[in-house]
Amino acid sequence: MFYGEGINLFGQSWAQLHFVENPGMAFGYNMGGDIGKVALSLFRIFAVGFLIYFINQLIKSKAKFGLLACFAFILAGAVGNILDSTFYGYLFDKGTTWNAEINDWVHYTGKSEMDFSGYASFLQGCVVDMLYFPMLEGNFPAWVPFWGGESFLFFRPVFNVADMSITIGVLSIILFQRGFFSQGLESSDPKVTAKHSTETTSETSKITTSADTDQASTTSATLGTTSPEHSESIVDDASEQASDLPEEEEKT
Repeated sequence: MFYGEGINLFGQSWAQLHFVENPGMAFGYNMGGDIGKVALSLFRIFAVGFLIYFINQLIKSKAKFGLLACFAFILAGAVGNILDSTFYGYLFDKGTTWNAEINDWVHYTGKSEMDFSGYASFLQGCVVDMLYFPMLEGNFPAWVPFWGGESFLFFRPVFNVADMSITIGVLSIILFQRGFFSQGLESSDPKVTAKHSTETTSETSKITTSADTDQASTTSATLGTTSPEHSESIVDDASEQASDLPEEEEKT
């Protein structure tokens, strides 16, 4: 396929395989020159290392599968773009390169051949984009500020599977964040969970002890509390009543 050539998918003009090379970020956004290209590649490598570490921490904390899947999508997309920018410039004989004289990226004509001669140095190869969906084309109404009367095309950027993977991962985290993080930090941190469990047990013990004390007080109030002197008086009265019984029987 030649550079800039497109093929309609399923016979639809709004869905195309459109071959272009992207020296910059996702969806065709560029950074300045060779230095910007190398900086972007180094940032991608750093991001991949951080994502691997972060996903490992999520696995240890038993995070939800959906959250792990989202970060896995982001990681896969970042790795895909790194592989393109690292090795694509070594494999093909020509590609999009930076021209310092005109201070811009220059595309090539014709077809690039994979002969391992290379057209760019390490980390300076381009990323191949091929998915293009120009679904809506027209002109802004004249009354629209700034863009009135100008033409527009939706969706203009050309992207690849790696860009799509990153986008799916990020949007899924934003849309389903309440479900992913509903348990809060306590469920993911064993120390916090243990502390919370200890505090809950202590509070429960206090409530139980208080309830037992209240129950004992109620029982004591119901049955009455008798002092030792009062108890002796009751025993003496009972003895006198018992000694008077025989005399009453004799009189009878």
